[in-house]
Amino acid sequence: MSSTPLIVAIDGPAGAGKSTVSRSLASRLGLEYLDTGAMYRAVTHAAISRGVALEDTEAVAALAGTIRLRVAHGRTSVDGVDISESIRGDAVTAAVSTVAANSAVRQVMRDLQRAWGLARAGGVIEGRDIGSVVFPDALLKVYLTASPRVRAERRVAEVGGDVDEMEKAIIQRDLKDSSRSDSPLSASSDSIVVDTAGRSVEAVVEEIVTMIAQRRTAIGS
Repeated sequence: MSSTPLIVAIDGPAGAGKSTVSRSLASRLGLEYLDTGAMYRAVTHAAISRGVALEDTEAVAALAGTIRLRVAHGRTSVDGVDISESIRGDAVTAAVSTVAANSAVRQVMRDLQRAWGLARAGGVIEGRDIGSVVFPDALLKVYLTASPRVRAERRVAEVGGDVDEMEKAIIQRDLKDSSRSDSPLSASSDSIVVDTAGRSVEAVVEEIVTMIAQRRTAIGS
């Protein structure tokens, strides 16, 4: 049995079902789940609340390296203060792509993510560069996707709003995320692409569980 952590890396664009699928998958496998997007949102929230200009890459990176960030059991805290709801607000949502494009911030977050996975000997980790940089030897890398329209409809069902406007916003975010220089949004060559449109969470999780079983059989673990 290898000592390599049992990492399942989940990626994909906003609204593809990453968080819901990842949480359900982790529960099914008896593993812990890490939402790395919440980590970037937490840094964004900290910068906004402390008046740090998001365009000041060095200042934001310094902040990321000094705050006490904890993401566990569906909750997120910074310096002991629970900000789980606040990081999902419009201000953070509109700004998080800028922070996530900051290479120095990404390095700080990668170190935390790597430490998290090693401390637990594995887990289901949702994030942009988990399979490519943080854990390139992850047991399985899955890229969840769905059309912008489908993702917009899901988002509107959750928070309300106009589907057409939401679709435009999602397309703009996809463009921003896919065109950044550090860890752009894209399916890596060794990721398995899974379209979640019209499928239940249970069906997607079952497909991934089957993939994991096949992969473990193939490597003899």
